Amino acid sequence: MIEQIIIAVCGISSIWLANDPRENWRRWACLIGLAAQPAWMYATYQAEQWGIFALAFVYAAGWARGVRHHWFRPA
Repeated sequence: MIEQIIIAVCGISSIWLANDPRENWRRWACLIGLAAQPAWMYATYQAEQWGIFALAFVYAAGWARGVRHHWFRPA
């Protein structure tokens, strides 16, 4: 149950922030999206939803790419 709350809160927040017109707010989307991935992995593993479980790793890689771009790129 707690993983569903984490997924919902992080999912809504990351989508909202990813589309914010302000760059300094938009950069937070990837961190919040990445934070949800362990909950996705746990929930789909427990439910034996192997396709979505594998997809969670792809999403994690995408969010990690955003973290690298928004937080670690040279200024």
